[in-house]
Amino acid sequence: MANSTVVLTNKNYLAEAKIRNHYVVTDVPFSDGGEDTAPTPVEYLLTAIGGCVAITLRMYAARRNWDVGEITVNVFQLKDELGSYLTEEISFEKKITEDQRKRLLVFVGKCPVAKMVKGETRIESKII
Repeated sequence: MANSTVVLTNKNYLAEAKIRNHYVVTDVPFSDGGEDTAPTPVEYLLTAIGGCVAITLRMYAARRNWDVGEITVNVFQLKDELGSYLTEEISFEKKITEDQRKRLLVFVGKCPVAKMVKGETRIESKII
């Protein structure tokens, strides 16, 4: 079971989080009233998606003994007339075949973090 504990400090929007034995901080840019001392929560979410996609693709490729080299995933939050959406640009250090490209693209959507973002995970909130 994954867990993260976040405490919003008294320093505007600076939040400190403990994840297992790791500590990270979040903040917002000056333009939003923060001090811009750390990535925003959205930037961490984009990073989580990119990391999860890359790991998922590496696992899939490794099971098939495909040497794809480094995997780069750029995740962007964009907006259009329908609202906000995410787009991913994925590249591989080594050349892949068209068949590999099609099969890998199917597995992009199997990343657990992406599945959460797509609404496949229930969130229950309570004030204690």
